[in-house]
Amino acid sequence: MKTIFSERKSPRAKWHDYNGAEYFVTICTKRQAHYFGEIINGEIVLTDIGLHLKLQIENIQNHYPFVEILLYTIMPNHIHFIIAIDNNKTPCRDKTNTLTDDTKNEHMKDISNKQGWLSVCIGSIKSAVTKYANENKIPFAWQGRFHDRIIRNRNEMNRIAEYINNNPIKWESDRYH
Repeated sequence: MKTIFSERKSPRAKWHDYNGAEYFVTICTKRQAHYFGEIINGEIVLTDIGLHLKLQIENIQNHYPFVEILLYTIMPNHIHFIIAIDNNKTPCRDKTNTLTDDTKNEHMKDISNKQGWLSVCIGSIKSAVTKYANENKIPFAWQGRFHDRIIRNRNEMNRIAEYINNNPIKWESDRYH
């Protein structure tokens, strides 16, 4: 029996293992709900859940010492950041025994076995924020996936950094035009 997930195409690059590089990542909330705050005068005013997201991002190295968030901006319904994963410092992962539940379909097993440290770190942030929301009875949900781009050179890094830095100002100007 095919499931909806068996028809999904993975957005991850097949030629890359996601265990080391610099990435531009965007994570969105479900249905673009404004859970994290609002932009006022070109700056985000964070809600409690937005403040918890900020804390998780700023403390990621406490959990993953081989990861560094180089730049980020929290928006009302999404977050952009540049994350660097140092593959010279990443621990070895035995991916052969990551799933033992035989009820999972082969496609999901294949995706899980290919999961790199980028997905692990993003999953950790998403999980911590969701747990905080649940514990504090705050309505909240993430979009199921996240968008990433492998940053290939310094020029691209600079363009992405400029985009991230200008995102709150652009958000506010787009809203009023």
